[in-house]
Amino acid sequence: MIMEWRNNLITGLQWSDDIINREGKEQVAHQLAARVKDGEVIGAGSGSTVYLTLFAIAERIRKEQLHVEVIPASIEISMTCTQLGIPQTTLWEKHPDWTFDGADEVDPFRNLIKGRGGALFKEKLLIKSSDRIFIVVDDSKFVSRLGSKFPVPVEVFPTAMVYVENQLKELGASKIILRMAKGKDGPILTENGNFILDTWFGEIGESLEKEIKNITGVIESGLFIGYDIEVLVAKQK
Repeated sequence: MIMEWRNNLITGLQWSDDIINREGKEQVAHQLAARVKDGEVIGAGSGSTVYLTLFAIAERIRKEQLHVEVIPASIEISMTCTQLGIPQTTLWEKHPDWTFDGADEVDPFRNLIKGRGGALFKEKLLIKSSDRIFIVVDDSKFVSRLGSKFPVPVEVFPTAMVYVENQLKELGASKIILRMAKGKDGPILTENGNFILDTWFGEIGESLEKEIKNITGVIESGLFIGYDIEVLVAKQK
């Protein structure tokens, strides 16, 4: 007997939370989708704007018979690609022509804090691998000083947590919290099986991203300092 393979959980997939400023984000999503060219490989970060943009890209693929592949940064975005019939690939196989993503904070020099969604390592890997980077935010994400609204997420190997905590304090961290999960007991686990330490700093200098990365046990941080990015603004409606 051949089992009929149904993927109802995928086809019925919806975004996990309410989408704030949906109309503004959908407008930018269509702007990004309009940039897509036949044959491109596109990196897709995580978050609601990425989710909405994939719907706009899928519409162009269907209407124009485009051959496009996406490299997703998270399981949720990968599942959305499957739901929409968008072909996927990996960094083992392809180099992204461009990547689009969101951010939690953007300062006047286009430095970023990212990682509230927990996919910071794969997001940074995609961004570093791409020729061109688009970051989509709304007005609420602009800050005069990086770290004024959100902590810096630091992904750490679980058994290195205490060592990393002490090293972060040596770098000037004023407060460190192990990010706890919602919907399950215990801490959040990233898609790589690691913990996230949400870390507050009074000052974030140009070298802090590299200094954090140099700590043994740190996988990656949510700091993006000095990257060549283009910021697109989803206007509040």
